[in-house]
Amino acid sequence: MSKVRVYELAKKLGISSKKLISILEELDVDIRNHMSSLEDDMAQLIMDLVSEEKGSKKTKNETPKTPEPPKNTEEVSTKPKIQKVVLPSKISIKDLGSRINIEPVKLIKKLMDFGLMVNINAEIDFESAKKLIKEFGYEAEEEREDELAELEKEEETRPEELKPRPPVVTVMGHVDHGKTTLLDAIRETNVAASEAGGITQHIGASQVEKDGKTIVFIDTPGHEAFTALRARGAKVTDIVVLVVAADDGVMPQTVEAINHAKAAGVPIIVAINKIDKPGANPERVKQQLSEYGLIPEEWGGDTIFVNVSAKNRIGIDTLLEMILLVAEMAELKADYNARASGVIIEAKLDKGRGPVATVLVQKGTLKVGDAIVAGPAYGKVRAMRDSRGRMVKSATPSIPVEVMGFSEVPSAGDVIRVVSSEKEAREIAEKYHEIHKEKENITTPKVSLDRIFDRIKQGEIKELNCIIKADVQGSLEALKLALEKCSTDQVQVKIIHGAVGAINESDILLASASNAIVIGFNVRPDSNAKKLAEQEKVDIRTYRVIYDAVDDIKAAMKGMLEPEFKEVVLGRAEVRALFKVPNVGTVAGCYVTEGKITRNSFIRVIRQGVVIYEGKILSLKRFKDDVREVMSGFECGIAIEKFNDLKEGDILEAFVNKQVEQ
Repeated sequence: MSKVRVYELAKKLGISSKKLISILEELDVDIRNHMSSLEDDMAQLIMDLVSEEKGSKKTKNETPKTPEPPKNTEEVSTKPKIQKVVLPSKISIKDLGSRINIEPVKLIKKLMDFGLMVNINAEIDFESAKKLIKEFGYEAEEEREDELAELEKEEETRPEELKPRPPVVTVMGHVDHGKTTLLDAIRETNVAASEAGGITQHIGASQVEKDGKTIVFIDTPGHEAFTALRARGAKVTDIVVLVVAADDGVMPQTVEAINHAKAAGVPIIVAINKIDKPGANPERVKQQLSEYGLIPEEWGGDTIFVNVSAKNRIGIDTLLEMILLVAEMAELKADYNARASGVIIEAKLDKGRGPVATVLVQKGTLKVGDAIVAGPAYGKVRAMRDSRGRMVKSATPSIPVEVMGFSEVPSAGDVIRVVSSEKEAREIAEKYHEIHKEKENITTPKVSLDRIFDRIKQGEIKELNCIIKADVQGSLEALKLALEKCSTDQVQVKIIHGAVGAINESDILLASASNAIVIGFNVRPDSNAKKLAEQEKVDIRTYRVIYDAVDDIKAAMKGMLEPEFKEVVLGRAEVRALFKVPNVGTVAGCYVTEGKITRNSFIRVIRQGVVIYEGKILSLKRFKDDVREVMSGFECGIAIEKFNDLKEGDILEAFVNKQVEQ
């Protein structure tokens, strides 16, 4: 990509270099990387913005001309005509521009005014698009199938029946800034220790009491799930608590969380965490966040900042008080007597209990025995548990409960409704099935994540088909959304199937038929699926951290997949005698029973079938001579680096990690 020098661009635009640098700061561009030159597409964007700004100034300074009187006064409308546009639930800036015949750069500039930094290919949801095109004199209507609209029709809210309800709070922020630890401090539980890589992998909801009032917390795997719920029209959050580490400051995902919360129009409370750590600087965090429109109250802004330490439970009560204060100002109300409806926060398939879903009730009171429907899943509420695992008979608005009794696992974000009978619930679910029974039949050569880059270059592949299997529905939704965002101009990532449960034979057969790779999240393939995958040459990838899967897909598409290493066992030796050698430590007199032991190999100490140490060989000798390798049937002396606790009878296994060709 060609580049243009900063001072040349400033000269061309007739502005100072200082002015250009301030524009770059507004666009959230890392100035250090662009001090000498800019990519041509960035330069073009700045030129468009500056020329548009100059044009608007010129228009303001010009004396307005007196308009000629119209020939026919009946033809003149007193108000500008608002044009209606039908938009899907998600649309890219580029497509939106072409639909309303407005340059995408103008849309991007308007989104910047809203505090959203996006590029031309970024997707925004219907609500954000509606708000955006309203600025240009358009009115948006959502694309919906008539049958679905009829199915989702809700009864009208009666104002006289509205009563106060608890606030629903979503905790967001960058990875490892202490979101789950903060929730643990609030709930007085310990979840973080059991999570892979310290990252929240599931979506859960819990409730806490403060001064006799209830607060409901939703813990999400970052902003992905937050957006997934909003994209389906299931707006569940009343307040966002943005967690920022005092020693780390504002990070990329912090900015994304701010943008998502602003787009949803949800009030933000900032919790500056880890204030007791060395190097903590809460003032610097406030300064950084003020650049994104979050100005502290003490600076004359309207954003509440609370200093907390989740680990040492400092400032937790203050945070809860602030949440209740914001909730009180928002005057949150719901109808407790209406027919119950809510949203699915999480869903999974439990071996003993069948399909189980975490439901957040939004209206009415959900009771045991109610006939329910959520998308294609229907059933009867057999049992309900609250966030602490206690059995309950009813759940009122804003209260999260685990519901048992579904016919199948519903999707996270699906709206759950109570209907008059189980028969009606089944009929509605069958209609959903009819509407959504699009099946994909693709027959192309097999694809592997390792070779995808070569095939993209050769133009063979335009889509990367993926099948995702996860342990719970919430993780599945978050992973789907994250992987779909990996799409580039050259290749589109397409999720052809996603479900909860272990990777089975039908997944492999679908992958084989549709030329897809299988991604398992916190699940493994069963033995039959493994054999079939080898036979059909289907690529299976398993992960425990969402971001690892995303990084692998991106790296594969860029041809930068890290080399894979495979362990190769070279040989084994039995310890028959031990010698103490000064300045070396314990040397094992060994007999090589199979294969060979080499000087550069790694060594594994096995005692009674259990591995007790892995490390490097410090020295390998035959008699008094240093040797490179000792073959089977010969004796040798082996010293292990940083390990002296050897015993006679121990087995030493030599192995190397060989790079597998990608």
